[in-house]
Amino acid sequence: METNARDHAMLAARRVIEHGGRRGRIGAVLGTGLGGVIDQFSDQWSMDATETRWLPKSTATGHAGRLVGGTVCGEDIVVLQGRVHAYEGFAAEDLVRGVQLLAALGVDTLLVTIASGGLRPDMQSGELVVMTDHIDLVRGAWSRSPVREQTPYDAQLVDCAITATRQVNAVARKGVYAYVKGPSYETRAEYRMLRRFGADVVGMSTVPEVLAARSLGLRVAGVSVVTNVARPDASSQIDTDAEEVCEMAHAASDSVWAILQAFTSI
Repeated sequence: METNARDHAMLAARRVIEHGGRRGRIGAVLGTGLGGVIDQFSDQWSMDATETRWLPKSTATGHAGRLVGGTVCGEDIVVLQGRVHAYEGFAAEDLVRGVQLLAALGVDTLLVTIASGGLRPDMQSGELVVMTDHIDLVRGAWSRSPVREQTPYDAQLVDCAITATRQVNAVARKGVYAYVKGPSYETRAEYRMLRRFGADVVGMSTVPEVLAARSLGLRVAGVSVVTNVARPDASSQIDTDAEEVCEMAHAASDSVWAILQAFTSI
């Protein structure tokens, strides 16, 4: 993290503590439709992102734009209830401020979640894909991260997430995530291209946060909720809107909750 950004993150973290918030070892970014996971927290506290005087306010559907914390299995957790996206007009440095703040609050293990489109014909809406790698088709400033790894996703956390979801009878698999800018959904030709690139799911966020977290030394797991499945060769393609995506993602909240619980034991 650049010195100026580090100073701003530490100052914002102090404001969080002064507001009544707490530090935590485990953090999360809750994507579209997944903000309801916080309802399971005990001893909860929250504040609007703008009250940190550093985090930007999300304008996307299904993103509350709040910083929320609480206790899970006896451990303090801090989460971003929503995120900002490049398609909202935010600069590259704005996309990673949330992760920088979580790190300043003591987070060393991070779960990033996202609602995404499934690219494999054998997928079903509602299943989870635990990311083992990603394809960055936007290539912003985060791509210049000093981290040089085979994959930024922690293998132990990946296996833990898969086990946790299956214990609650959720459908889950490992896979590769493709990051595109959005906000429009992909064309049939683009779906075919992404499949040939080796992607299993596609979405409009997450990669900047993941690389920023790794550059700060955090362990990272990424979980994608499949809200619709692309079948570009079908005679008709059902259109999906933001509200439907939120509803489908919300149905996967129990699985994300199970993963957070499992991470407290690592």
